[in-house]
Amino acid sequence: MANSNRPTTKIANVYRGTFLHSTQQTALQILDDELLGVDTDGKIAFIERGAELDRLSQTFGFSPTEVTQLAQHEFFMPGLVDTHIHAPQYSYIGTALDMPLLQWLETYTFPVESQFNDLQFAHSVYSKVVKRTLRNGTTTACYFATIHTDASLLLGQIANDFGQRTLVGKVCMDTNVSVEHYKETTQESQEETCRFIAELLNKKYPLVRPVVTPRFPLSCTAALLGQLGAIAKKNNLHIQSHISENLEEVKLVLELFPESDSYTDVYLKHNLLTDKTVMAHGCHLSDEELVLFRETGASLSHCPNSNISLCSGMLDVRNVLKHKVKLGLGTDVAGGYSVSMLDAVRRTRDTSKVLTIQNPEYDTLTFEEVFRLATLGGSQALSLDGQIGNFEVGKDFDALRVNVAAPGGPIDLVQCEEPKILLEKFLNLGDDRNIVEVFVAGRKVVPFAEPTTE
Repeated sequence: MANSNRPTTKIANVYRGTFLHSTQQTALQILDDELLGVDTDGKIAFIERGAELDRLSQTFGFSPTEVTQLAQHEFFMPGLVDTHIHAPQYSYIGTALDMPLLQWLETYTFPVESQFNDLQFAHSVYSKVVKRTLRNGTTTACYFATIHTDASLLLGQIANDFGQRTLVGKVCMDTNVSVEHYKETTQESQEETCRFIAELLNKKYPLVRPVVTPRFPLSCTAALLGQLGAIAKKNNLHIQSHISENLEEVKLVLELFPESDSYTDVYLKHNLLTDKTVMAHGCHLSDEELVLFRETGASLSHCPNSNISLCSGMLDVRNVLKHKVKLGLGTDVAGGYSVSMLDAVRRTRDTSKVLTIQNPEYDTLTFEEVFRLATLGGSQALSLDGQIGNFEVGKDFDALRVNVAAPGGPIDLVQCEEPKILLEKFLNLGDDRNIVEVFVAGRKVVPFAEPTTE
């Protein structure tokens, strides 16, 4: 790769070893015995062959003795990107998965989320979910919060304090027939969304951004959807919501919005389908709807654990990719019972294999392709691929240092394995014990330590 065009850049850290990442052209690129330099701004200053150590040290002004050498069974990979997770639902993760989507929301989700006007409760849950996701290698998360502005701002503060790159959305919903006290008026939702955006941006957190968040059309009137589309356009903001997760949901949306040709058209008509939009699920989208996604630049978040756990459906990822729609993976806690993006990787492959069982002609996803979805694909889905997603010069160093042979870990190595095999073992068998270090924007994150005031 080309040398940095900023030879006066001050280098903070240099690492030598194996780097595994994806590019737009290659699902898995293996860089063996590479040197990667991170500057004091947390950006990748260079990545070149290890044999170039002397030249690079002279060009960038670091000592070869300061280089961190990775061990035999270690490698760096890009940080994992969770494109869809509900932070408040972490409070009941791993339980309450005995109902389909709409009944599940009414029985469990809305009553729990209504409690987040209690900031002490919110702080306890949000601190736990941010620490746990970081420990599991999620360097970037796109969070749904609740309708409560102050608690949503608190989530942004906690993510900033712990050093996680996040998109945070204050949920908007002016319709809720099941839990009457958990909703806003249309005006309140608009005004509080504007307050949330203004106050979060005013904090100037370097890693935290607001995202406009209509829950879905069953919880939002047409008037509110239109207002949120206008707010997102005026402020050039990200948008997140849900789409075509469950067949009953799709039917009800079309009944509520008869003037729309499809579920996707509902969002399109309200200016909520843009190149900064990420929609979760999409299990039942038509090919015509996928064309609209491609034409607008909108993205999908595939959440296979949730889709299976709530019996919602199975997304045909191969068909989404065939339509050239941006796609990332999400945990969708707590519809999904795991905060780990490694679980999302595994469930994505499982879903693909089930589709192959149903149709032997189906083109099953490879582990390399799913690795790209969990890293570079996620950054593309969140329109952050100019900043993160792989190891390219100029991008932020969001990375995981993985030791496949970590003591006490779940992987037993029988013989010396090549890097590709080590990555496959980690994706299929590994867990947080194999993640030695987590870096966000070049800064080492210590997930279970309390945030510092530095």
